[in-house]
Amino acid sequence: MSKPIRSALISVYYKDKLDLIVRELHKNNVTIYSTGGTLQFIESLGVPVVAVDALTGFPEILGGRVKTLHPKVFGGILARRDNPSDVEQLKQHDIPEIDLVIVDLYPFEETVKSTQNEQEIIEKIDIGGIALIRATAKNFKDTLIVASRNQYEELLALLQTKNGGSDLEDRKVFAAKAFMTSSHYDTLIFNYFNKELALPVFKQSILDAKTLRYGENPHQKGTFYGDLSEVFEILAGKELSYNNLVDVEASINLAAEFTEPTFAIMKHTNSCGLASRPAISEAYAAALACDPTSAFGGVLAANRTIDVATAKEVNNLFFEVLTAPDYEPEALQILMQKKNRILLKLKKDNKPAKMFKSLLNGVLEQDVDTISDKKESFKVATEKSPTEKELSDLEFAIVAVKHLKSNGIAIVKDKQLIGMGCGQTSRVDSLESALKKAKAFGFDTKGSVMASEAFFPFPDCVNISHEAGITAISQPGGSIKDQDSINAANANGQAMVMTGVRHFKH
Repeated sequence: MSKPIRSALISVYYKDKLDLIVRELHKNNVTIYSTGGTLQFIESLGVPVVAVDALTGFPEILGGRVKTLHPKVFGGILARRDNPSDVEQLKQHDIPEIDLVIVDLYPFEETVKSTQNEQEIIEKIDIGGIALIRATAKNFKDTLIVASRNQYEELLALLQTKNGGSDLEDRKVFAAKAFMTSSHYDTLIFNYFNKELALPVFKQSILDAKTLRYGENPHQKGTFYGDLSEVFEILAGKELSYNNLVDVEASINLAAEFTEPTFAIMKHTNSCGLASRPAISEAYAAALACDPTSAFGGVLAANRTIDVATAKEVNNLFFEVLTAPDYEPEALQILMQKKNRILLKLKKDNKPAKMFKSLLNGVLEQDVDTISDKKESFKVATEKSPTEKELSDLEFAIVAVKHLKSNGIAIVKDKQLIGMGCGQTSRVDSLESALKKAKAFGFDTKGSVMASEAFFPFPDCVNISHEAGITAISQPGGSIKDQDSINAANANGQAMVMTGVRHFKH
């Protein structure tokens, strides 16, 4: 049964489209109470409004920090209309019932993003607004709460379709959304304070949600929580799928590690093609040559603007997604010839500092692996030192293997991933897989380098790599049998460096 709204309290920070609601309430003869800037806004519309301090008999104090925190406000909100004692107390203290509360919260999140001034940030912690939201939502049987400007249109439609009233189901839905708003706000505040304290508690809140066609497989439901528009602009193509998003992140993260023009081709988060060249078109050609079979249906990423020359070559490949910092207009037209291709324009490196994974009955949290091993930090472990060319290729190979599933092996020659093995249960299997791929696509591994994301427990991989003509090796070290691998490299005349940093990826 619809319950008429006879009185409303409105106190908001954002006033966009509020005028439509105020006029609708006025049309329905609703008594409106308000404060501060909202009061002035309603008065400017020529709509009658009662100041909250006139209701309470107490002025706003402490520079506006205390406005609505008063029994005459909260009594009118929290009173149970079916409770004779509550109703009697309202009469005794001359407290009017309040049927609708429209309130939003100070922009704490936006303030944190725009300034580091602690006092400014603290002043944007809303007190009265949160209290109003919780009180009204708690008493949803009798009162309706609108806790966000994003619900203004929904409220207006409700008022117009239900003759200025609401039913219990409506109020319960709005209450749930209100608690969602307040819990999100409190999480943001806690995480701000917890940056320095680092209290061991997992609190994350994301309001933006996008339902995907399905999850990893068609029988699984999938949802993305977050605002993708902060990361890239979708220029063309179908909607991104769950698997697309996983591969897009992997491709963006990999391409972003390089300063030279680089092209990456991903399949199931592993790179099947990766190369750096003086021009992005050359980088694409070299990346495609790594494994043109696996590149079919892949996810592509470049760290330079896609020019016409590159677009013409990429256009010959069937691929799911291409991400780049920009596209030349003509290049974009070429790539848009096939309507289902997803073309993304990367906005900025928006990589979070932490990553999470649901596991068993909880969540794992860890720092994102941001370490990029450079030749300056390499420790030469063998009698022979790498040449400058080998050092350059080793840097490239370490980045490549860092982004492969463990156990991972990357074989690189002239800044091109000519062989890769990943996700194997033994490092020997990964190396043999990498060598098999290199041979299958016509690469000569003589004079190439090899990187492993973890240490060699035995010298077997060193000896196999020597037989293939690999001249320099990178590994983190850390095995109690490191010396066995070093001895093997020395016997083979190979150079070996140790980075001291493991890059497991599961």
